[in-house]
Amino acid sequence: MRERGSVRNFRTYAAGAAVLLVALTGCSSGGGGGKGAAAPQGPASGAPQNSASPQAPASSAAPQADAAAWQKWKLKPLPEAPAAPADKPIKLTAKGPVPVFSEVPTKDKVVFVTIDDGAEKDPKFVEMLTDLKVPISMFLTKDIVKNDYGYFKPLQALGNHIQNHTVDHPQMSKISAARQKSEVCDDQAALTQQYGKAPLLFRPPFGDGAKTESLNTAVQECGPRAVVLWRESMQIHDMQYQSGDKKLKPGDIILAHFRGPSELKGETMTQMFGELLSRIQEQGFAVARLEDYIQAPAG
Repeated sequence: MRERGSVRNFRTYAAGAAVLLVALTGCSSGGGGGKGAAAPQGPASGAPQNSASPQAPASSAAPQADAAAWQKWKLKPLPEAPAAPADKPIKLTAKGPVPVFSEVPTKDKVVFVTIDDGAEKDPKFVEMLTDLKVPISMFLTKDIVKNDYGYFKPLQALGNHIQNHTVDHPQMSKISAARQKSEVCDDQAALTQQYGKAPLLFRPPFGDGAKTESLNTAVQECGPRAVVLWRESMQIHDMQYQSGDKKLKPGDIILAHFRGPSELKGETMTQMFGELLSRIQEQGFAVARLEDYIQAPAG
């Protein structure tokens, strides 16, 4: 079955991905992006090839959960996120090279949670997000989610955006320019059809090839208007930091994955996500919606 093959392919890369992430941590041109790589690098561009326009960001802060919801999940409440800025710090344009960024330039004490691929489809996680109202951005891989596109619709209905993460989760620098384009364009088309909105953002698997000309061209031609990397990645109980002081900074983008007990050493998706929220809460940060800080191209 193609779906199973795709997940096997993803897991085959998992060990290599960890090595790759460590290698990228200290390099501003690497997948996670150095601190200096956080601001958008060049203008954004590329009219979407799909009939739907890229998702426009929301205009207000995400709703907040009440104290009982946090108690239900045995978590301390996060600080309330500020209202979404009227003047978006990242402004995307409709033509030219797309920017690559791993953080958002802001003084707000907020971080952004992004979750990749879609391999684990735990109903309890939908319940958790419904209760806690923590905003996330989902970067989905077609061959991993196509056996249950419907799982992600309740998460989308909460105001969370669905973004592009390729068809088959390859290392993009290892494949031809033609296949790079098909990986991005075919995922863009599938996600647009299934969820009614064209993804505005793209993330290459493992951050690989993010700053190459060939991948940037493919992204432009397929519709997304920016490449999004990360500053921290969530493991099972703690985060892997790219900064030497191992502390969150305002505007940091955090990477997590849809994972379950087989990949999390017996832990569940909700347990892992609870640990992530605890690490954020301990440092006094709120979670804001990434798309609220990004201005999509007009039109």
